[in-house]
This record gives sequence, C-alpha cells and structure tokens, in this order.
Amino acid sequence: MDVQQAAQQAEKLRAQIEYHNQKYYVEDQPEIDDYEYDMLYRELQQLEAQFPQLVTPDSPTQKVGGAALNLFTEVEHRVPMESLHDSFSEEELLDFDRKVCSVVENPVYVVEPKIDGLSVALEYRDGIYVRGSTRGNGLVGEDVTENIRTIRTVPLKLKDPVPYLEVRGEVYMSDKSFELLCVRQENNEEKPFKNPRNAAAGSLRQKNSAITATRMLDIFVFNVQYAEGVTLEHHGEALEYLRTQGFTVTPFYRKCATIEEAVEEVRRIGDMRGSLDFSIDGAVVKVDSFEQREQLGSTAKFPKWAEAYKYPPEEKATRLMDVEVNVGRTGVLTPIGIFEPVTLAGTTVSRATLHNQDFITEKGIAIGDIVVLRKAGEIIPEVVSVLEHEQGTAPFTLPEFCPSCGQKVMRAEGEAAIRCTNLDCPAQLLRHLIHFTSRDAMDIEGLGPAVIEQLVENRQIHSSADLYDLKIDDIKPMERMGEKSAQNLIDALERSKQNDLYRLLFAFGIPHIGSKAAKLLADHFRTMDAIAVASVEEICAIEGFGEIMAQSVVNFFSLPHTAELLERFRKAGVQMVCRTITEDTRFQGKTFVLTGTLPTLTRSQASAMIERFGGKVSTSVSKKTSYVLAGEDAGSKLTKAQQLEIDILDETAFLEMISQESRKEDRHADHKELP
Repeated sequence: MDVQQAAQQAEKLRAQIEYHNQKYYVEDQPEIDDYEYDMLYRELQQLEAQFPQLVTPDSPTQKVGGAALNLFTEVEHRVPMESLHDSFSEEELLDFDRKVCSVVENPVYVVEPKIDGLSVALEYRDGIYVRGSTRGNGLVGEDVTENIRTIRTVPLKLKDPVPYLEVRGEVYMSDKSFELLCVRQENNEEKPFKNPRNAAAGSLRQKNSAITATRMLDIFVFNVQYAEGVTLEHHGEALEYLRTQGFTVTPFYRKCATIEEAVEEVRRIGDMRGSLDFSIDGAVVKVDSFEQREQLGSTAKFPKWAEAYKYPPEEKATRLMDVEVNVGRTGVLTPIGIFEPVTLAGTTVSRATLHNQDFITEKGIAIGDIVVLRKAGEIIPEVVSVLEHEQGTAPFTLPEFCPSCGQKVMRAEGEAAIRCTNLDCPAQLLRHLIHFTSRDAMDIEGLGPAVIEQLVENRQIHSSADLYDLKIDDIKPMERMGEKSAQNLIDALERSKQNDLYRLLFAFGIPHIGSKAAKLLADHFRTMDAIAVASVEEICAIEGFGEIMAQSVVNFFSLPHTAELLERFRKAGVQMVCRTITEDTRFQGKTFVLTGTLPTLTRSQASAMIERFGGKVSTSVSKKTSYVLAGEDAGSKLTKAQQLEIDILDETAFLEMISQESRKEDRHADHKELP
C-alpha cells in the first residue's frame, strides 16, 4: 500500500470511527459490536504507525472518548479520566510487561474484570458526596450528581470524613435489571435498549433523576483518583480502603507477582464471564505500586501502567436441529434456531434467532446444517455462517399460515418481516390489548397490563371488541378488584367510546401507522367508513404518507376480520367520526418536532394544540423543521436542532406563542367591530 492509498483508507476509517463514536458515546445507539469497532480502530492505529505523516490532531486515535453532551453542566476533571490501551492477544500483554520492566523493577500486577458500563467520577468533601460526573472526553464530562445519588450502592457519607476524595467507577446495569427494563419498554411500546451498557448510559443521562431511580443501576468503584487526608501506596490497598468506606469495589480482583500469573488470571476471568450477572468486555492488568505508576507516567492518551485485554467474541460450531417460529406482539413471525447445546462465553446456548427469511436465504440455512454460533455483546447468540450443509435439504422457509391462529401471513413490499395481521391471534392478543388501552390509544384508565393479563388468562376476552362487552360482575371477582374498582373500569370503558377517530385507528396497531399517521388519516377522510374503502393512491395523496404506509392501511381494511371488528365497535357505540376541528391556521406551513418531557403538557396534548391551529407535528428534525419543542430528557433531536440552528421552544415559550397569537386575533376582532 502506497502513501496515497493509505491516506484514502485512513480518511475512510476515521469517518467510520467518528460515526460509531457518535452512535456509541453520545446517542447510546451503537450499530456495531465492540469487537468490530476495536478492529476498525486497530486498523487505523496500524496505518498511522506505518505512515506517521497521516496522523492528524483530530484523529480518533488522538482522543480519549466521546464528547460531553449539551444536556448537562460541564465538569472539568481535576484528574484526567484516561482511557486504556487495548490488547487483543496474550503476546501483547507480554509486550506490555516488557515495556513496564524496562522502567521499573519487579512490578506486581493487579488483574480485575473490565466492567462494560459508563465511567464516572465521584467526589467527596469531608466525607460527604458532593458531585458525580461522566468521563466525557476525559478532560471534561457531564454533571450527573443527582442521577448518581439514586444508585443505591453509592455511599452518600463515608465512614471516615477525609477532607477530599475522588474515586472512579463504572456505572452498569445487571442482566436481570436490563431484561426487566426491556419488558417494561416493550409494554409501553418504546424501543428497547440494545444492551445493558447503552441502557446504563441512557439511564444515567436522564434529565429527570426520578426516571434514573427506576432503572436499577449499580456501580463498581475501581480507582482512587485523588485523595487528601489518607495515604495509599498500592492499588490493592486502595481498593480495600474504599471497601471500608462503603464502596462496592471491582469484584474478584487479584494480585499477581508475574505477568504469567496475570495472563492466567485474564484467562480465568474470560472463562467465567458468561456466568456473571453483569457484562464485561475484557480484563485490566494494572501495576500495583503507585510509586511505580508515577515512574511509568502516561502518553497523551493512555497510562503506561495499565493495559486492557479485550476478549474476542467466542465462536463455536454446532448443528441446527430444528426451527421454531414465534409470533411477536406486532404479528411478526420470527424464526428461532434450535441447536445442539454448545457452551459460549460460559453459558450453554441451544437457541438463537435467525432474524427473518432474508437472513436465512442469504446464508442458505437449512435444518441439519453445521453452523457457527457467536455470542455478540456477551448476551445475544447469533448465527455467523454455515460450515457444512446437510445433503438433500433446502433453506428453511417460513410458513404461509400463522402457526398460532392459522390465518394467512403477509409480507408487505419493502419489508423484511412476514407478519400475521389477525388482531385476534392468540400470540398477539395480550400485547395488542395493552397497546389498544394505552394512553395514546383508547386511554382506558385502570385497564393496565396486570388486569388485561387476568382477563386473557380467564378467557373473558378474545379481541379488543370484547372489552366493551364486559360487565361489573365479570370484573369484581378478579384479583385486587371490587365493586368500586369494577365500576371505575366500566366507566372508563364507556368514556373511551367518545374518543376521537384517530385514537381508535392508532389503537388498531396497523403496521407503520403511529399516532401521527392515524391523525392524518382521520383528518383527511373524516370517517371510518371512508378510510375503509380508500385506495392506496388516495391515501398516498396525504402529505406524510408513502406507498408502504398506504398499502399497510389498505391491507388492514381488506381483511374480513377487520370488517367484523368494525361492526362490533359500531354496535358498542364507539366513535367512528373525526371530531377534530381546526380553529385557525396560525401554524399553517409550520412543522414542529417534540422531544423530551414537558412540565405540564403531554406530547399528545401539545400535538393536538399544534394541529388544532393548522400546524404539523413530525418525528424527525430536518432543515424543514420550523420549531423544536423541547422538555426534560431531550436527546439527539435537540442536539441536531442546535446544529441546524432551528428555533427551540420550551413549554413556556410555546404557550406564550399561542397566547400572543390569540391576543392579536382578539385585538383584530375588536378593531373590526369599531364604528
């Protein structure tokens, strides 16, 4: 490779790494796993080492981590929170030892697991917790004091009131807490976090600490950054001191007299990683003596006295014995591979998702094949490739009929998913009913997931229309119910019949049709009957609708089951006509994007106000956006709006805008009435 080719490749790698840095550090939405990222980073390092003239000041190799978000007050770290140099082989660990031994004699090492979470600094004055901050770029982070205060394992008062102590730790979310959070997010129709690390980062960056408190975060403290009033000479000694002060320190760390012992400990931690209730992405080897650390010093980016060993994703071959097809909450058919059990990252794996038909066809996966399994992110097993095809077999194909209800399945054009569109499908019923009764849909107060689950288990309801047939005597015998609660629920069901048309449309759970699209449909066609007979072309004429969305609506209303469902709702007295009336056109041509939690208005209320005055509400920020209405926990949409220099409103400014326009109209009306 010549210099010109190397320069082009380095530029390409920098762009890729910066993109993934943004997704990982700032947006908490990674698109590749850590190993793929590490390989990109290592390739850039090697290129810059081979061609030093290609190194630029803004290269990712010259940075510590991600930038601090604008959501929190900046904190300048008293002691830089450095990142660690990574090794990917035992030979590199031996090379690290050689470099250490060239400066100091007989180093003792401490080996500890590398927790996969979010690095933070905790500060104490006179033994009292005063501030917590994220690492940010290593020099400047974000003030998350109140959010860290909600973590139950963070001591708010130390046993010994030393004048000043700053420690470094890793905030993480246990696998159990992560699973519970994902269930809760799915129940609320929210997009689940991809892994515990991103869940921890997203939870710690909440503007509302009450939300953070519900996320069951935890922390391991692994370093003393700065101390006044206490003398510590070794890392192991510091960890024991921190333990006496009430901290939960990094688990099962071990002192090692030689690098060979350290390498053996790295292997041991690697063998046990699959059995832990928290994620680790490696092990860290540190020089124990603080005096020797001073002698070794740091580069511009890494301490020379520590090395991180990153475990590669473990891969093993096994046989695909069968394929089980599950029907998800939105009707999507998901193929699950059943394998001969194999041990991966310390756990036994016998099942893994095969994603969809395109994935199976692309890899040519057939029952009986020998495949390679990998555990991505130490949590989710996946099929990497097919090693050996079973003779005389064809790739597996998903069934034409739903395995749960027997209805014919559909695949919309442009979609990878094959789905069952029967709303009464038993596999979908519980999730569909939870969505149907949710706040943004029919908003039936008192009919939460626990009550719905009882109704489904008792076979009292088999479709959403059955809800309106419920009587007080059906509800009273249920757990935690009584006469008053049953009556309240019946009253809530009765009130929901008067909801505007778009709420019922959204409640149906039509693929690709969210609450905004449902509102556009209702406003355009005005009645359920008109929507039911509309063509793809007629629906596509609505601004904001595309062919896939339009086809999804037509497909839904073409089902015989849908006609039966509508007739039952009509007989029950459910509103089938749009009641929304545009009061004026003050926001005509204006597009709003809502992000975060507003102090007093719900998103639905704010959206209704905007639409009532002729404005449009969009879900994404672009150059066409007129205003961004931002509240607490505003995320990447706010950042993008700031970058595009779009007007940003808080709730007060938004309400004042409406009030000012109203006053103008009142004055204009008064003027017209004067003689």
